[in-house]
Amino acid sequence: MKKAYLFSLTVVTVWLAGCSLYSIDFEDVPAVSYPAKSSPTQILYLERVDRPHEIIGYVKVTTERRTPLKEVIEKLKPQAALLGGDAVTNIESDASGFWKRPIISKVLRNAYIRVNYRAQVVAFTKNL
Repeated sequence: MKKAYLFSLTVVTVWLAGCSLYSIDFEDVPAVSYPAKSSPTQILYLERVDRPHEIIGYVKVTTERRTPLKEVIEKLKPQAALLGGDAVTNIESDASGFWKRPIISKVLRNAYIRVNYRAQVVAFTKNL
C-alpha cells in the first residue's frame, strides 16, 4: 500500500513539474541565411516596424496562459538571435482550439491552459 502511494505521488509530481515547461520552435523563411547574433540582448521587440526590413523567419513559444508578455518576449529572443534577426514583431497569440470553447473556459477558468505565441523575426535592410 505504501509503495503504491509513493509511486502515485511520484507520478503526480513529475506530471505537475512538466506542466510548467516551455515549448520553443522556429522556422526559417528566406534562402539567404543571416549570421547569428552573439546575444539575445541584441534583439529588439517592436510592436510595429517602421523601417525597411525583411521577414527572415517565425519564432513560436507555447506557454501557460498567465505568463506575462514580457516573459514571452524574452523566450522568443534567443531563437531570433539564432536566426540572425534584428527584432521580433507582430506577436500573435492563440489558445488551443479546445480551450477556446466558452463552456470549457467558464468551468476551468483557473485551470492550466496553454497559449501559443508566434512572432515574426525581421532583419533590417540597408537603403542604398
